[in-house]
This record gives sequence, C-alpha cells and structure tokens, in this order.
Amino acid sequence: MEIINYSIDWARGEVFSARVIALISVFVLLCAAGFYFLGKTSMARAYWLPLALSGVFLVVVAGGLYYANHPRITSFQEQYRENPEQFVKNELERTSKSDSDLTMIVFRILLVLVIACAVGAMFITKTHWRAWFIVLMMLGAFLMAVDSNTRARNAEYHAMLQKYLPD
Repeated sequence: MEIINYSIDWARGEVFSARVIALISVFVLLCAAGFYFLGKTSMARAYWLPLALSGVFLVVVAGGLYYANHPRITSFQEQYRENPEQFVKNELERTSKSDSDLTMIVFRILLVLVIACAVGAMFITKTHWRAWFIVLMMLGAFLMAVDSNTRARNAEYHAMLQKYLPD
C-alpha cells in the first residue's frame, strides 16, 4: 500500500511544478506589461512581445502539466485497487518513457536551443532579434531547471516502483 501513497505524492509534486510554472508565467506577463508601458529605450521596448508570448507559452505548459497530473491523484487509487501489479507495470513503462523523452527533448534539444540563443545574442545587434534570443534563452533555462527537478522526481519514483515489482 505504500507504493500508492508514493505515487500520489509523485503526482502532487507534478501539480506543484505546474503551479510554480503558472506563478512564473504571471511574473513574465507582468514583466512584459512593464516593458510595454514603461520601456523608454528601443531595447526595453523590444522585450514586451517575446516576454508576452513566453508568458502565454508558460501558461499553456502549466495548464497541460496540471490537467495531466491532477486527475492522476484519484485515478492512481482506482487503478491500484483494480490490479496492483498491473498498476506498477504501467507506471514503470510510463516513467521509463518519460525519462527518455526528458533526456531527448529537454536535455538535448532545449540545451542546443539555449546555446544557439546565447551565440545569437552575442553576435546579432538588432534589438528585436537580441530580445528574442535573450528571452528564449531565459525560457529554455527555466524549463531545464524545472524539468531537472521533474527528472529527479521521476527517477526516484521509477526506482521505488521497481522495488514493488514482483520477481
């Protein structure tokens, strides 16, 4: 029965991550509004659109993460009651796939995007392009930070699930 409690805690951790992303998205949208209304220089005025779109993107990510994981809190209990062994097998498969997806998308593709944006920000002198590069670099770094926490939580959950798998 301990594994179901651990599974629910994992889902709650994902919901917490969604709330953190939502909070940051509000901050990013407020920054976009600040740059739009208070920006005096061309560089400051160039930030509002990339920040606004990044804020909207983060709202979508937070919503997707929340609505994908919040229902799991109750569905985990139902699935576990029906067939505990199958529940553990399904979760092992899902966490394995999630780890490979995180490795490919977040820690390879997103890393290349952040590096490309850093190089672009160093060499491109047009203010609008530089603002886009800097905001995308910030967005990528933030998502990598959140997903590194997700990856660690996923790895710990996967290891815990393996202990409960019958031989």
